[in-house]
Amino acid sequence: MMNPTFAGRAGITGIGTSIPPNRLEQNEVFQRIEESCKKDSDVMRWARRIFRQCGVDTRYTCEPDFLAEAGSCRYLPSKEGDSAVPSTSERMEIYRRESIPLAMQAAREALADARLDSDSVTHLITVSCTGQFLPGLDSVLTQRLGLPPRINRIPLTFQGCSAGLKAVQMAKNIVESDAAHSVLIVCVELCTIHFQPPASREALFGASFFGDGASACVVCDVSNGHEHTFRLGKGQSVLIPSSESEMTWRVGDHGFDLYLSPAIPKLLRTFLREEAQLLLDGQSLPALWAIHPGGRGIVDAVQEMFALDDFQVSFSRSILQHYGNLSSATILFVLKQMRESLIQQGKEQDDGIAVAFGPGLTAELLTFSYVSNTENLKGSGKDAAYV
Repeated sequence: MMNPTFAGRAGITGIGTSIPPNRLEQNEVFQRIEESCKKDSDVMRWARRIFRQCGVDTRYTCEPDFLAEAGSCRYLPSKEGDSAVPSTSERMEIYRRESIPLAMQAAREALADARLDSDSVTHLITVSCTGQFLPGLDSVLTQRLGLPPRINRIPLTFQGCSAGLKAVQMAKNIVESDAAHSVLIVCVELCTIHFQPPASREALFGASFFGDGASACVVCDVSNGHEHTFRLGKGQSVLIPSSESEMTWRVGDHGFDLYLSPAIPKLLRTFLREEAQLLLDGQSLPALWAIHPGGRGIVDAVQEMFALDDFQVSFSRSILQHYGNLSSATILFVLKQMRESLIQQGKEQDDGIAVAFGPGLTAELLTFSYVSNTENLKGSGKDAAYV
């Protein structure tokens, strides 16, 4: 019998991801930063440090302007107060135009991976914190994907990096309330359209490791047999007292103004161990760890706290290295790469925990169990409590 702490009736049966075509190399981004703030030696020293230590090699952007020669990028102008810097309204129009095809591609891949027809989806959860428009992404996807017009649409907006895992927890609850429910989650984030002229150290964080992309997954009842699923277990969310100033995200005249405190990894060490112990309720630490790579320091902190080996954090580090931090979309990138590795290894079953962090500070935690074939479990009687 599977451990109910890690595996319930609901599971992720399909995952899809998509990225825009424009690839950013870190050294090229740094050249643009250098050109933009070459007169400020203090900012330049900080920029070199951040870009060297952030753990990112490449990212992707929906905005081809970032590929322009140093000094020509409108988002990182060489002249102070350059009037060509895109306004918030222009950035929101870019978001409306570019978010839809990325979301569509990820959603279609997830539905195909789950072998689920679009007209069988009962709930749609859309997640984003980098842009807004109405009618929203949920309405557009419903029409273009051929989802039922009476589908229950749930937009999660402006909740930051942890919202992707929050959506998975919501989907789990929806499916466990009625086995006939099937939930499609679609996360899309265009972080790079909010790059700011690097007038301060804080502005450099967003420029150093955030990227663009979309991810999607299908959550449904898996008690009747599915292959290569993440069965979802116990979850919890916690709001950390007196931490609201450590991560902020506000609408400004030239995009959204992001502040990330360098003290966040240190702050995680003060509460995350206790939260994990509460979640596991006496169970030993699992083998699989899906950590949202909000930055290299966050992955380092989690690895150190729980004495994880390099392989256990390899999926999070790999996504950060090759794609950067994709905000809410990132956790499904991590789970997709983890699943591909488990399939390649021929694993039959293993337990895990997913963690993500966002403004608040908020921490989302969710246990899960990878199962190669739930039909085999049903047939063997190992999972009698859940089938």
